[in-house]
Amino acid sequence: MYHFLTLAVFASLAAAQSSCGLTPYRSVKPSIASGYRWQVVATGLSAPRGLAFDSDGNLLVVESGSGVVSAHKLSQAGNGCVSVQSSTNATEAIDLNHGIAVSGNGKTLYASSSNETFAWDYNAASQTTSNRKTVVGNMTGTDHSTRTLLLPKFAPGLLVVGLGSHSNLDFNATQLDTGSSSVKAFNLTNRTDVYSYQRDGLLLGWGLRNEVGLGEHPNSGGIWGVENSADQITRDGVDVHATNPGEEMNFLGYLNGTKSANQGTNFGYPWCFSAWDPSVLPQNQSIQVGNQFAIDQAPTLDNQNKTDAFCAEQTKARLVFHSHMAPLDIKFNNSGREAWVTFHGSWNSPNPVGYKLSLINFTEAGEPVEPLTSTTAATDIFSNQNVSACPGSCFRPATIAIDGQGRIFMSSDATGEIYLIERDASSSGNSSESGSSPTGTSGGASPSSTASEAHAVTLSAWWVVAALATSLMMLR
Repeated sequence: MYHFLTLAVFASLAAAQSSCGLTPYRSVKPSIASGYRWQVVATGLSAPRGLAFDSDGNLLVVESGSGVVSAHKLSQAGNGCVSVQSSTNATEAIDLNHGIAVSGNGKTLYASSSNETFAWDYNAASQTTSNRKTVVGNMTGTDHSTRTLLLPKFAPGLLVVGLGSHSNLDFNATQLDTGSSSVKAFNLTNRTDVYSYQRDGLLLGWGLRNEVGLGEHPNSGGIWGVENSADQITRDGVDVHATNPGEEMNFLGYLNGTKSANQGTNFGYPWCFSAWDPSVLPQNQSIQVGNQFAIDQAPTLDNQNKTDAFCAEQTKARLVFHSHMAPLDIKFNNSGREAWVTFHGSWNSPNPVGYKLSLINFTEAGEPVEPLTSTTAATDIFSNQNVSACPGSCFRPATIAIDGQGRIFMSSDATGEIYLIERDASSSGNSSESGSSPTGTSGGASPSSTASEAHAVTLSAWWVVAALATSLMMLR
């Protein structure tokens, strides 16, 4: 597939929103917190999801609409504007849809479809792959199809894979041998056969409805996940889904030898859910924000349910967020004091929520600063100006990658874009309490600099219009 990536030309087209870069898709109007700036780096991608940098600083993108990993060579102008210099497909089209990771030596690329995790030999200089093999299989399921991948730096040779539930309330998740709603780690160094997700792997946690985002704390080595919780739930016959349950941030333990009581435990799903708004829950006398509560019986749960007492014994989340915001990724900065979370945005909320990139403050030791009962743990950094217009006129954050300069590259699958968010050196404002720059942990070199202004190319007006029109047509 040919990627029509419009280069960063005619910066005045986006001058009303950004200091440089491309114009956002159609009527999208971003908003940025004080002390930060943003730009559009690429448009015209086919539902971009997972992002990673290779060892040469090329941006690798899982384009779920075309099922490939594409590679994009970036360049940087003297004013800091980043643009795409060239693009190519690094893999064949095999229904890749979300997960991506690059080995520490940069020579192996991993990516996932809904059923398999693949590995290729990878050449960063030529942006090509070879010798594809399947590493983990037997992950077929319905409803939640993403298979997030993480290569923990504190445990070289292990690959962490997440598998979501097969439905909104999935009875399969009550049985470990189904693999549903769990996160596992697989040893890449001592296996020649394909792993079966259901049978094999080290269990990090189960009862996790859809742990789409996975990240490793750079100081402690702790594995963290962010979870998309359930829709359309009721309690004691009352519909409470508008503001419950909360989306979750969960601690899944360590892979570096450090012991944790959380690792391998059950986090409650499909019986138990975290409260975001206890005030609307019937029988809420002992329920605080973050406490797990039981829901009504449901046909998909074999007309069974559990009690609040049972739920109190399951592993709790570490933080909760407003219901239905759909967190899809979590990445830490170098200092370990900032966790960045993408909120893809709601479909099951009476009022649109999410559609933003937020920052959560951590201690350097690897714990969130705010307690479980907090409703203000997430600071919004990059969002849509008019959330009431979402999802139709909004970007939808999917995943992020942080480069060697600490700049955040964010995919928006709904609009086919890659955004760049960074601290603004010319501004004295800073909405982060950490006081440190968001230096990245996801590796990869930074885009090469040039003396020119964002690769400014003299193009006729009709060509620019045609280019933009072609880009938008590819996003149907």
